[in-house]
Amino acid sequence: MPQPSTVNDCMHRQPLTIRPDANLVQAVELIVEHRLTGLTVTDDAGAVQGVLSELDCLRGILASIYNDGDPEHALVSEVMTSNVNFCSTSDSIVEAAQSMLDTRQRRRPVVEDGRLVGQVSSRNILWALMEHSRRKVQDQRK
Repeated sequence: MPQPSTVNDCMHRQPLTIRPDANLVQAVELIVEHRLTGLTVTDDAGAVQGVLSELDCLRGILASIYNDGDPEHALVSEVMTSNVNFCSTSDSIVEAAQSMLDTRQRRRPVVEDGRLVGQVSSRNILWALMEHSRRKVQDQRK
């Protein structure tokens, strides 16, 4: 019987990223324009520096308005989550899903050799698990 797939089988291979020194308003525009729940923050070499969620953006914009009234002055690095859980292409999607549930984080940067190679989200994993279930049912009917 086939096992659930690995992260490599369901990850998004070219996720949108943003630099830590980018303006928070630019990040929000990217998130809204592309209908994302967040971005991976990387440096010039492609190393992950953090993740920026919609809630991080909301918190940053509200703090900026409260403090000086201008969100244009806020930087991604000031509001991003730097304590990031990674996964690799060979990780089981079941393990990745359990880790997401344990930490209540909806996405994982996929890192190989210290560089971002993709991103996997809870939505990607849901799709892969449903495909696995469908195949299992089809195999049982044969």
